[in-house]
Amino acid sequence: MNNKIRGVDEMNVTKSVIAITGAGQGLGRSMAIYFAERGARLALLDVNQEGLAESVAACEKHGAEVRSYVVNVASEEEVDNGFAAIAKDFGGVDVLVNNAGIMRDGMLLKVKEGKVAERMSLAQWQSVIDVNLTGVFLCTRAAAAIMAEAGNGGVIVNISSVSRSGNMGQTNYSASKAGVATMTVTWAKELARYGVRVAAIAPGFIGTDMVAQMRPEILEGLVKQVPLRRVGEPDEIASTVAFIIDNDYLTGRVIEVDGGARM
Repeated sequence: MNNKIRGVDEMNVTKSVIAITGAGQGLGRSMAIYFAERGARLALLDVNQEGLAESVAACEKHGAEVRSYVVNVASEEEVDNGFAAIAKDFGGVDVLVNNAGIMRDGMLLKVKEGKVAERMSLAQWQSVIDVNLTGVFLCTRAAAAIMAEAGNGGVIVNISSVSRSGNMGQTNYSASKAGVATMTVTWAKELARYGVRVAAIAPGFIGTDMVAQMRPEILEGLVKQVPLRRVGEPDEIASTVAFIIDNDYLTGRVIEVDGGARM
């Protein structure tokens, strides 16, 4: 029995509708371009309209059919309306990549001379949880409903992080990415009956624009933590998404793409 999603066969994503959140920059834009080169139909979501326009232009250079949707993934109304628009424009959704995420790093607290001088604010905590965790929940719920009602199955790929194991100065980020990994397993069990597979990728240090802007000494310190002694390439994450799409027996797992680094 073959339950492969519509239009996806042997790493061929041509004509498949792939929705990518956080597609206005960084890893999201890189993944969009990767799939544009392979003939996918792209629905790009981001809160940054200007960034989305740049991503659309980059994808159109490869002849891809692409549309953009300005959506705050932390807003239930915006997410539901955005995915309704995608379903109307494209006739459905084959793949969702939950990539949108933010960082608001800080120590839980800092003590000076025996007194608490600083602590992570509730705003720092909540903003990261809202985007990185609630946003993944809202987008998955919306896309999975479209997939289940269409009856063609689908694939949902969540971007977690190597930091999900816990990383100093990232209480909020680590908690959100651990939650993403746990939700992945839960949804894989719940959605299998509808032919929807759910998996996650836990990237390590990836060579996005944000990493490229780091001070050389900081970047050097990060690379020393990686056994392969380099940062990852965005296409190495995109190709892992493609692997998940292609492998019809892969669900409920988190694939670590981190050069051997472990937090």
